[in-house]
Amino acid sequence: MIVRRRYNKVASFLCIKIKIIRKGKKVIIIEKVLLAAVMHERTNEQQFYYSLNELEALVKTAEGEVIKTIIQKRPRPHRAYYVGEGKLKEIKELINEFEIEIVITNEELSGGQIRNLQEQLEVRVIDRSQLILDIFAARARTKEGKLQVELAQYTYMLPRLHGQGADLSRLGAGIGTRGPGETKLETDRRHIRRRMDDIKKRLEQVVNQREQYRGNRKRHQLFQVAVVGYTNAGKSTLFNSLTKSDTLYEDKLFATLDPLTRRMKLPSNLEVLLTDTVGFIQDLPTALVAAFRSTLEEVKEADLIIHVIDAAAPNRDNHEQTVYQLLSELEADKIPILTIYNKEDLIDKTDFVPTTHPYLLISALDDNHIKHVKNKTERLIKEQWSHFALHVPESESTKLSKIRQYTILEKEEYQEKHFSYYLEGYVDPNHAIMREIKEFNHE
Repeated sequence: MIVRRRYNKVASFLCIKIKIIRKGKKVIIIEKVLLAAVMHERTNEQQFYYSLNELEALVKTAEGEVIKTIIQKRPRPHRAYYVGEGKLKEIKELINEFEIEIVITNEELSGGQIRNLQEQLEVRVIDRSQLILDIFAARARTKEGKLQVELAQYTYMLPRLHGQGADLSRLGAGIGTRGPGETKLETDRRHIRRRMDDIKKRLEQVVNQREQYRGNRKRHQLFQVAVVGYTNAGKSTLFNSLTKSDTLYEDKLFATLDPLTRRMKLPSNLEVLLTDTVGFIQDLPTALVAAFRSTLEEVKEADLIIHVIDAAAPNRDNHEQTVYQLLSELEADKIPILTIYNKEDLIDKTDFVPTTHPYLLISALDDNHIKHVKNKTERLIKEQWSHFALHVPESESTKLSKIRQYTILEKEEYQEKHFSYYLEGYVDPNHAIMREIKEFNHE
């Protein structure tokens, strides 16, 4: 059952959305949303409308419902109200007519713009960045993820305290109102800065632990593969299919927030580490990128990147460029990339033209396609590794076992005449197993 609640000024936007389980039925209180966007003189029209569609998807992810979308063409946003005063009057009429509870703009607002709009419209006003932060706050599960979101929220809110006043000092539960942690936001800047310093110290400890985990993986020297891509491209679905796990995947933006690592077995039986990462998105709040840098470091540590792209997305090229830009900012753009165009069942394959190589066009739910991904991954690994051929005496069973574990074996046969095994395959030239390879190498 879906219930809608009218905006209550006295409640100061608190408890706008709740979820209650009663007698097996879920009750969700959903807010009515109006989107407001300014199309600048030099704005690419196609890109502008795609951005609006994406904003609507973000609202849906945050359990809101877009009732109206208002667009205004202006050379630049109004300094005080974002939209012009005439358009502001039109928005106010729509709010009253459709009982709109929240207005969301497609661009970041200053504290003064937020204050002025809320005074004029008498409903809550947030921008795209705050909406994304709200979604991240709802989906963070790990200690690190929650701390990173909290830090990003404080970073976003600090310069806007003057504009938002009391509204930011309260903890809410609806779209754009999930305050950091479980405490009230104080308007005292010094208090917030102290809290931010405390979070940074706690994050340093978590980051150090993560670096220790990375160090352990490096010592074991397992090949590392990171799955990246635009949000809702199907990364988690592919991750689950490749690792036979059951992590969360939904047809919503940012279904995965915290990184997750699992082992993946390739056709040669070589095991590699596969990491699922948070989805990228255009116009991601700067504070959020900075706060999640330690999480995204998983990408930088990878030996191979699998870039998942929604082949059916209307703005596919822009998705690709957004991911490449963020990879460049992470200094991960030099790592070999396998591009996976996902959701091939949703497109006309005769018209499909890839923009990146090497690539595969697949459906992440098709078992045969998953085999193709694993085979292609293994071929790309072999391109980075060195070929070897050697005989291992059967008395060296321990070393033989290690060679099998850490290399890609293409040939293995027992030669009774020499009481040894002939092995042929590929090995990471920087791996510790090279000691054994050099000992028995016949090339």
